[in-house]
Amino acid sequence: MKFMGVNLWAVLVSALATMVVGFIWYSPVLFARRWMVLMGYDPDDKAKIAEMQKSAGPSYGLSLVASIIAAAVLGKIIAIATINTPLYGMKVGLAVWLGFVTTVQLTNSLFSRQPAKLYAINTGYQLVCFLAMGAIMGAWR
Repeated sequence: MKFMGVNLWAVLVSALATMVVGFIWYSPVLFARRWMVLMGYDPDDKAKIAEMQKSAGPSYGLSLVASIIAAAVLGKIIAIATINTPLYGMKVGLAVWLGFVTTVQLTNSLFSRQPAKLYAINTGYQLVCFLAMGAIMGAWR
């Protein structure tokens, strides 16, 4: 099923993949504790964490919408470039991440005076997402 040359199933799978990556990336397995400290939260305050988790639904919903849009745009770029392999899709994902995502996040990080480690955690997550989306879009062209 395609719309404007973009495989809509690939868009959906890509968007869901970014959510899965996010759940793992910001979990205790990887960067949850470090991210919380850098954001100014106390990772040992169980009540505050539970409160944050209860109110996270709308944020997850909007994040999914943002991921769908990002996947659709990346899919269109890959379609225009007539890329049809996961590796080349990843290369395009890397280029989009490097040219747009990380530069915007860097500017935001600099002017909001975020720690470099927080920038690295957040932009690293985006890198993995754009590589995954590129691979999925390239494979499902």
